[in-house]
Amino acid sequence: MQARTAGFWPLALVFGLFVLFMYGPMLTIFTLSFQGPEGGLTFPMRGWSLHWFRQLAEGLGTVDIAAALRRSLMLGVVVMLLTVVLSVLAGLAFRKRLAGGNALFYVAVASLIMPSIIVSLGIGLQFRLLDTGIKAALASMGAEGALENYGTALGLLTSALGAHLTWTLPFGLLIMFAVFNRFNPAYEEAARDLGASPWQSFRHVVLPLIGASVVGIGMFGFTLSWDEIARTSQAIGDVNTLPLELQGLTSTVTTPAIYALGTVTTVISFLVIGAALGGAAWLRRRTSRQRG
Repeated sequence: MQARTAGFWPLALVFGLFVLFMYGPMLTIFTLSFQGPEGGLTFPMRGWSLHWFRQLAEGLGTVDIAAALRRSLMLGVVVMLLTVVLSVLAGLAFRKRLAGGNALFYVAVASLIMPSIIVSLGIGLQFRLLDTGIKAALASMGAEGALENYGTALGLLTSALGAHLTWTLPFGLLIMFAVFNRFNPAYEEAARDLGASPWQSFRHVVLPLIGASVVGIGMFGFTLSWDEIARTSQAIGDVNTLPLELQGLTSTVTTPAIYALGTVTTVISFLVIGAALGGAAWLRRRTSRQRG
């Protein structure tokens, strides 16, 4: 067994403190969420039970947690699918030299350096201007019934979806560009020589080779959307996602039920990450068997 060097233990201590700093608050919330009915927001613990999870299932006052959870899940899934599809298509397109491709790339990733709240305000303002234009058009056409029934274009799958894509798409694009930058086109050329169509070449050659990266992009898309607050706050209209409800509850809920909600949301994130890692491992094994 190789002997430890003199610098191993100080570095190990620093790493241990870093892990504690990163995951200590999460473990604290997990622990406090399992307190008994008399439990509070701080230690010491007062019993162990699932009381606060049951209270969470029954509802927290006027806040509809179940509806907010469904909205966040639906938005996260849609963002994940669009991020994967658009990132893969962009990666395929940028394999060829495009006129203005560099400018297009910088425009696509520029939102990463812009403050999230500014992006949210800008999208919200844009959709409010769209509302004004639509209402003016309906009034000019004399469509009084449609005008009375029209609310706003701001919504979960319109403005909020666009706001989330400004956050998830740059990550997906950067991953795809890195993957295709080291992709060997000889595999596709061999498939074409054997008579494969462009779609067959992509489905049976390219997609299995980039499958693990595609799963990773999907994981990024969902998890980044799942806990996004700043880009959602001004762009979602009159409904809330689960993170926004959780943020609002921090000033009104003074029981461990808020910790129980945090535990549930974190567990869902871990389940998505676990599913993504499992899917990536399955794709690697499948590709290895096909090569063998």
